Amino acid sequence: MAKPIEITDSNFRSEVTGTSQPVLVDFWATWCGPCRAVAPVVEQIATELDGKAKVGKLDVDANPIAQSMFGVRSIPTLIIFKDGREVERVVGAVPNLKATLQSKLEKHYA
Repeated sequence: MAKPIEITDSNFRSEVTGTSQPVLVDFWATWCGPCRAVAPVVEQIATELDGKAKVGKLDVDANPIAQSMFGVRSIPTLIIFKDGREVERVVGAVPNLKATLQSKLEKHYA
């Protein structure tokens, strides 16, 4: 069972922008209630899309550089990157989050 990887300011380039595989990054914080609600969905997607897409979590409190670079002002924010650039963004714990993220990711498989 694949787990989301920990994304940090220091590994952001190698794990996210330095890969051609689609990468879903969950920008979150420990104190954020909606972030906790989104976490199980992110974990399910990491397992189901293992090998097709990379899934990671970035704690905005510990990693302010990436948060600032991508203008994340509200959490949870889930951003999909492809070939080093942002291609999709979902802000908040939206209804049907799993289906929304899966359909957005499917558009970017190699």
